[in-house]
Amino acid sequence: MFPLERVQRSLERAGQTHVLRFWPELDERDRARFLQELTQLDLGGLGGHCERAAAAAAAPPASHDRGVEPLPPQLVGSSRRSDAESLGSWEEEGLLQISENRVGVLLLAGGQGTRLGVQYPKGMYDVGLPSGKTLYQIQAERIRKIQQLVDVKRGSKCTVPWYIMTSEFTLAPTEKFFQENDHFGLEPSNIVMFEQRMIPAVTFDGKVILQGKGKVAMAPDGNGGLYQALVDNKVLEDMRRRGVEYLHVYCVDNILVKMADPVFIGFCVSKGADCGAKVVEKAFPAEPVGVVCRVQGVSQVVEYSEIQPETAELRGPAGELVYSAGNICNHFFTRAFLQDVAEKFEGQLKQHVALKKVPFVDAQGNQVKPDKPNGIKLEKFVFDVFPFSRNFVAFEVAREEEFSPLKNADGAATDNPTTARNSLLTQHRRWAEAAGAELLDQHGNVLPPADDSVSAADSRPAQCEISPLVSYFGEGLEPLLRGRTLPTPLILDEKLAKDLQTQ
Repeated sequence: MFPLERVQRSLERAGQTHVLRFWPELDERDRARFLQELTQLDLGGLGGHCERAAAAAAAPPASHDRGVEPLPPQLVGSSRRSDAESLGSWEEEGLLQISENRVGVLLLAGGQGTRLGVQYPKGMYDVGLPSGKTLYQIQAERIRKIQQLVDVKRGSKCTVPWYIMTSEFTLAPTEKFFQENDHFGLEPSNIVMFEQRMIPAVTFDGKVILQGKGKVAMAPDGNGGLYQALVDNKVLEDMRRRGVEYLHVYCVDNILVKMADPVFIGFCVSKGADCGAKVVEKAFPAEPVGVVCRVQGVSQVVEYSEIQPETAELRGPAGELVYSAGNICNHFFTRAFLQDVAEKFEGQLKQHVALKKVPFVDAQGNQVKPDKPNGIKLEKFVFDVFPFSRNFVAFEVAREEEFSPLKNADGAATDNPTTARNSLLTQHRRWAEAAGAELLDQHGNVLPPADDSVSAADSRPAQCEISPLVSYFGEGLEPLLRGRTLPTPLILDEKLAKDLQTQ
């Protein structure tokens, strides 16, 4: 049977014969390309995929109020509330694991910057820092710095491999961007890029959407597509060959992320956890972030839309929110747990519905750009594996130190380039002042101390940027800055740091 005949029969069985509606109008080259695309789809499961998508979109929203409870205190650590001895012990454990090449980091970078108003990967975005650094560069330099810190503290040369999960849309531009920037000083062999799967977008009545006459509308399968992608691309085998036992997974858009954070790694390892999550305290009960908690004894993330307002507003004896552990897509996994998920649980992962405006061609072949959602994209979420964990833990961190996501273009109320940039500059100013420096404004006047009560959206922080190559998280600055008065804008890079050392 010819490939076209096989595809036709599969589409008939799936109830999707409209996909080939414009076949007679395609030239030979477009036919060959389209046929190759169709043969790469899971045609056997296409009918089921479309039915599930339509059914999921029509289903009422879930509610998890029954059986919901906060995580037990013994499973939660905190950078703010845990004692200094514990924090120091966890950090030492994390540094030990990194020094033995047992820690890798994995970046979830499948999304384009569409909501930012750009057509390239989010990691390539420049939020307007004085240095002009992109998210990718900041993250690469943090990896370089943690390797340097561990080399000095433990007296051994170490490597933290960087796994980067892209999508069909972001792989090529990301590879090119890294090559053009000499991989930001990292060894190319320690950067492993791989693609997640793409799946068809579906109409509300369960039909595959045609993006063009010879192209199906496809979308990444969500950050929970990670687990299948680890198998598809033999990433778990690469981890095993390198001796990586622990993986720190994070999302590309958080400008404050601490990759391979030794305190978080050490906490999880010390607790014998196979799976862990960093969380931040919710700013207010209705903040639209998922909550890390338990439902009927099982650890998981409950979306803000799945909790009734009266539950979200519950407070403890000291006035604190009972359900305060906001999920920030920052996770710890053992390689053994990831192997278990890949072999036993991946097929059980829940699929979430996202209603999207999907450009399409209508029955007459006209290109249509919808002004309201017309399609369903099914996504898996990276945190949906939490219920399969045998020993799940959470670690609370300060939002102003570790979480400022970049999701929207400037003009949006939150999570935009201005808030991300200001969060980083305000943090770096705190570090400089804590190290004993005084900063001057453009007129030569001493700036008053940073005011943490002012939000990043409202403030115009001093232009004080500290390169990750100088300080990973505020450490090592006192010998450089104690007693100094420095003008802003200030970019404390390696060159200036060297100059200050010799003064």
